[in-house]
Amino acid sequence: MAQSSILGYPRIGADREWKKALEAFWAGKLEEAEFVEKLRDIRLAHLRKQKDKGIDLIPVNDFSYYDHVLDTATMFGIVPQRFKYEGGAVSLSVYYGIARGTKEAAASEMTKWFNTNYHYIVPELDGAQPALTENKPLQAYREAKEKLGIEGKPVLLGPLTFLKLSKGYAKAETDSWLERLLPLYVQVLRELALEGVRWVQIDEPIAVTKIDAEDVRRLQTIYGAFAAAVPELNILLQTYFESVESYADIVSLPVKGIGLDFVHGAAGNLAAIREFGFPQDKVLGAGVIDGRGIWKAALGEKLEVLEQLGKYVSGDRLIVQSSCSLLHVPVTTENETKLAAELKGALAFADEKLTEIALLTKAANEGREAIAAELAASQRAVEALRQSAERNRADVQQAVAGISGAEPARASAFEQRRIAQQNKWQLPLFPTTTIGSFPQSAEVRKARQLWRKGEWNEERYAAFIREQIDLWIKLQEEIGIDVLVHGEFERTDMVEFFGEKLAGFAFTQNGWVQSYGSRCVKPPVIYGDVAFEQAMTVEETKYAQSQTDRPVKGMLTGPITIMNWSFVRDDIPREQIAYQLAYALRQEVEALEQAGIGMIQVDEPAVREGLPLKEQDQAEYLNWAVKAFRMTTCTVQNETQIHTHMCYCEFHDMIDSIEEMDADVISIETSRSHGELIHSFEENTYKLGIGLGVYDIHSPRVPNVEEMSGMIDRALRVLDPQLFWINPDCGLKTRGQEETVASLRNMVAATQIAREKHLAQ
Repeated sequence: MAQSSILGYPRIGADREWKKALEAFWAGKLEEAEFVEKLRDIRLAHLRKQKDKGIDLIPVNDFSYYDHVLDTATMFGIVPQRFKYEGGAVSLSVYYGIARGTKEAAASEMTKWFNTNYHYIVPELDGAQPALTENKPLQAYREAKEKLGIEGKPVLLGPLTFLKLSKGYAKAETDSWLERLLPLYVQVLRELALEGVRWVQIDEPIAVTKIDAEDVRRLQTIYGAFAAAVPELNILLQTYFESVESYADIVSLPVKGIGLDFVHGAAGNLAAIREFGFPQDKVLGAGVIDGRGIWKAALGEKLEVLEQLGKYVSGDRLIVQSSCSLLHVPVTTENETKLAAELKGALAFADEKLTEIALLTKAANEGREAIAAELAASQRAVEALRQSAERNRADVQQAVAGISGAEPARASAFEQRRIAQQNKWQLPLFPTTTIGSFPQSAEVRKARQLWRKGEWNEERYAAFIREQIDLWIKLQEEIGIDVLVHGEFERTDMVEFFGEKLAGFAFTQNGWVQSYGSRCVKPPVIYGDVAFEQAMTVEETKYAQSQTDRPVKGMLTGPITIMNWSFVRDDIPREQIAYQLAYALRQEVEALEQAGIGMIQVDEPAVREGLPLKEQDQAEYLNWAVKAFRMTTCTVQNETQIHTHMCYCEFHDMIDSIEEMDADVISIETSRSHGELIHSFEENTYKLGIGLGVYDIHSPRVPNVEEMSGMIDRALRVLDPQLFWINPDCGLKTRGQEETVASLRNMVAATQIAREKHLAQ
């Protein structure tokens, strides 16, 4: 009989109970024992739900106190030396210090988990002395069995993926590090086997990226060692997010099961199975339910995939499962009471996906007739949305087809624009600015809530927003910032704000997903054709500019970021969605310029995360992503300065594409990666304006002047001083006013030191 499973379940809870517990603990409102108990209750509730939904192989150890990669590092005692770790089980103070930083030590780098909007904490191997501090998968297995009678499937991040995602070692040291880690993994697995564990899921998503013969050899070494040490343990080698590379080698590894993605990697994985078959001695984990998307599955189509796989895998060697962890989708549609019936009927969040998996497993075992009613209902729901008026706007489709046929470009080259802009603005050397948002205090959040509830009318709320703008315009002037922002106090999320004002979007009440740590976002749903309806940012930006003689930037979120940070329709190519967004945002850019705003920032922090994992697909994506950005910004005058911003990604392999975006100024994060991005500019010339963020805004610590000066000095060794800007890494919405002002004062002081040094040369 086929079995059902998922690869992981959302941590945050239907009401974000997990997030609230973390933040209460950090704020000192929860004692550690009470905090641990709350998280245990949340974890057990999630397991109980999966059991009740009929999932056979329930994952354990997918839950985390912050991040599963950080969990793996601390389980093996891999703690940066600056946290003064002395061995043994890693305390929560050290654990959260690595993630968030302390007054004495900077946080570890944070970056994207493959091509998703989840961020993981990058392990630092330099100087580490790995040792097994605690067997977390074993603890999770015991808890599920003792408390709920669940024979869980422990989940563990695989050794090769862990190493590839880590930093602090040379490529030539990969094998020596593998030799140090392998005995620790073996110890974990032996203890699981002794406990009677039947299945262990070992995640190796790195296998869907470009791996070479050496990496294949390493996988053979790893899983050969596991097979020799624990031959009685059923290991499911799990991949996701794409089709596997070196399929024939991967399925030949000495494991009992292979998990493949038949959603995002469907074409490649199916083609490989048709060509090479599937081993008769292995179980196939068939990821047919989308773990990253929110749309109800067309169950009939999913059954067709399972039927194709049935030619190669017998039913008793099949696990019907999600394509990846359900970490990337909201918890349940149950509490969504305000969505149109047509839209809600087409949605499936984590809990609904559990039901879909159980249904498909039933059909795999008993035949299609066993779920005939559900098959018909799913088809009706999918078709109703497909035929809706919102998905078939001829005006939008014709307009976008008209402008996307040409290559968008500014009227003049950068050098000409640069002269025109400098003549207009007369900015000093190393202009200072911020990325856009300022602290959203409890007072700001309360005011927005009162307005949304109707207790404040439009006039009162607008007056409050103007008061906040006034406060921060004066503070920026007093601190000495050169190019100001209005602070974005009227905005919640940088994508949601725009989606609320554009046609084609819908918004959930509780569709939260984890982005990093306790930071949860509620992505908009792009379910129809996107269209501009009215100016979205002009009023607040124009008011801010009227309060100062210094330039104020208009602040927009770019088309690729809006797309990548939304749940998007799956009936048309993503490229077309990007162009619809670009056309709508172009009209907002033009409205700002017409209102007298001469600097406009179009943020694109999520360009990198949308990059396909397959190298052969990346150039096409970057081409249309760059084109969408240029479509948004190309119609402004030479004197209008276009800024953009990117953060928390690896940029070294796309510097050329960033330059092709042709923004007059780009700001990029560098402090969290401790300046490593600067190395890219030591090897690549960048000819446009650039600001490399000089301090990490995700940490509560206030960096000193010397730290920022060091970052500035290194950057100026490789970048043109006449094109260099100074700014924080990212927006300051999540920070407090006191720390924000202190940090910005230090930033301006470091800038003044840099100016004096340059003039003295």
